[in-house]
Amino acid sequence: MSRTITVGLDGSPESRAAAEWAAREAQLRGLPVKLLQVWEPVPEPMALAQLLGADTHQHWTERVPREAAGELRSRHPGVEVTTEHVTGKPAEALARAAGDAELLVLGSRGLGGIRGFLVGSVGLAAVASTERPVVLVRADEQTTGEQTTREQATGEQATDEPETDVAGTPSTAAAVRPVVLGLDVAGPDEALLAFAFDAAARRNVPLRVVHGWNPPPYYAYGMGLEPAVEREMAKADAAAVTEVLRPWRQKFPGVEVVEQLHFGSPSLLLIEASREASLVVVGRRIRRAAFGARLGPVIHAVLHHAAAPVAVVAHD
Repeated sequence: MSRTITVGLDGSPESRAAAEWAAREAQLRGLPVKLLQVWEPVPEPMALAQLLGADTHQHWTERVPREAAGELRSRHPGVEVTTEHVTGKPAEALARAAGDAELLVLGSRGLGGIRGFLVGSVGLAAVASTERPVVLVRADEQTTGEQTTREQATGEQATDEPETDVAGTPSTAAAVRPVVLGLDVAGPDEALLAFAFDAAARRNVPLRVVHGWNPPPYYAYGMGLEPAVEREMAKADAAAVTEVLRPWRQKFPGVEVVEQLHFGSPSLLLIEASREASLVVVGRRIRRAAFGARLGPVIHAVLHHAAAPVAVVAHD
């Protein structure tokens, strides 16, 4: 079955930003984009009340995906764009669609003046229930028409969106933003590492590997961490990170790898690193428990507060 990059589309600026991000990713991967719109049927008493007229229903089920697809085709003529409309619960429908997708891309609102995400229940449920990579994109990640036109005119594909100055003008001195990977050396997964290295290679940007370490639990109960012990623990963690990355450096010799190891909370370190990132990649361990899937505290914090798109890669 042919893989696609599937976007959850609801007509909001956030979902349109997700579609724009997906189209740029599709160019990098040589894949088509599918705009998926999910219509959740209302309960029968509300349906009988005819709260939504025929024109409104037609607008959301036909016009919104048609216009969004047309905009993507005009800005990205080399990308195949299709649309699909399904009925059902959004989180469940998105999770099913992700099973046949290379990526599932969803939009997420920014927290006002604070750069970060406001992830709704549908997005969180979709992230927690699918075993395919899911990318969350903010509305202000959408490329401007001027930048796209400039790329088309020069024939160059930007490896990343430029930073802007206080007037909103792209800065010519902006540094290339790396892909950031959150790495847990206690349980490194090949799917997560492969995704991060591949993303950096396709964008031709460095890969910044972030690893946060904390002392054993008994140090949290009044026992201070001696400097010599701290140095030894840091040295051991650094050696573990280097060992995990060694085969991947060999597989991707063109990717510059920067190891960033610090004492402290992994989630806070990733959120800080996201301010200079083009993409943040984190892993989610698949838990097939009777009480259902859930997200860990690090992923939950990063999804809500990262300043860049976040890719969540599920793994066993």
